[in-house]
Amino acid sequence: MAGFALKIKSKNGQNVLKNLTSKSTVADLKTALVTATNINKNYLNILYGFPPKPLSLSSNDCTLEQCGIVSGETLIVEEKITNIIPNKVSENLPRPHILESTMTRPGILIKQVVPADNSCLFTSIGFVLNGKVDTNVGSFMREIIANVVQNDTDNYSEAILGKPPSEYCKWIKKSESWGGAIELAVLSEFYGIEMAVVDTLNAIINRFGEDKNFSHRVFLMFDGIHYDPLFLEPFDGGEIQTLFLTSDESILKQAETLAMEAKSSRQFTDVDKFTLKCLVCGQFFKGQLQARSHAQESGHMNFGEV
Repeated sequence: MAGFALKIKSKNGQNVLKNLTSKSTVADLKTALVTATNINKNYLNILYGFPPKPLSLSSNDCTLEQCGIVSGETLIVEEKITNIIPNKVSENLPRPHILESTMTRPGILIKQVVPADNSCLFTSIGFVLNGKVDTNVGSFMREIIANVVQNDTDNYSEAILGKPPSEYCKWIKKSESWGGAIELAVLSEFYGIEMAVVDTLNAIINRFGEDKNFSHRVFLMFDGIHYDPLFLEPFDGGEIQTLFLTSDESILKQAETLAMEAKSSRQFTDVDKFTLKCLVCGQFFKGQLQARSHAQESGHMNFGEV
C-alpha cells in the first residue's frame, strides 16, 4: 500500500517507518521497531492511539489493519523492565484500569502514594498511563526529556533551563535529579496528554499542555516537594480511572475542590521554610533555593528533609 507511514517516538528520538503496509503483521512491526529503536523484541512495549493504549503483541499474525493501526499513526515505543522483586509482585501488578472512557463514572479522586526517591514525578506519570507503580519508568522518561531538549535548544535555552542545554541533559539523566515544570511540559507533549497538577500549597491546578487541544488529561498532586498520581475510585468498585476527557468539567471541579481541601488541612510542604540536609557533605539548608544553590556549586544532588 503506497504512502503507508508510521511515526515512532522512543527514548532515542522520533523517526518514521515507511517499509510497512496495512497488511503487514505484528511480527513485521516488531522487526521494524527493533531496527528503529534498538530495543530487544522481547522487551517491546507499544502504545498507540489517543489516549495511548497498549498494543497486544501476542498475535504475531494479526495485521496492522486488524489491530486498528492506520497510516499516520503515532506509536510510542518503550522498553519493558522485568526486574520485579519476587516478594513484591502484587505491588507491581496494575489494578483493573480503564484506559479510555467517554464518561466519568460516579466516584472520588484518590491519591496513590509513590516512593519519594527523586523520580516521583516519573513514577506518577507511569501510574496514570499504566495503572501500576513502577519505579523503573524514570530512566526512559529522563532519556526522552534529554533528547527533546538536545534537539530543541530554541525552546529550551539556557535562560529557560537555568543551565546550558548540554549540562541540563547530563543532569536530568541522573536518578537523583528532580522533575518539575519543564519535564512535565516535555512529557505532556510527548504522550499527547494534558497533565493537570493539583498544587496543594497554593490550592490551584497547573495544566501542562492546556493550549495543545489534547483530548484527554491526567491528574497529579504536588505538595511542594513530592508528586503523587490521582485516580478515580468508583463508588460501585471495580476498575479505577486515570485518563479523563479534557471536556469533562466535573472531574476538573473535583480536582479543584481537592486542592482547596488539601491546602486547608495543610497537606503540603512549604519549600521556603523546610530544612534540608545534604546527605553528601552534611550541611543544612533552609528551603529549596538554598539547597539548589548548594547543588549547583558543589554538584551534590542527594538531600533529605529534616
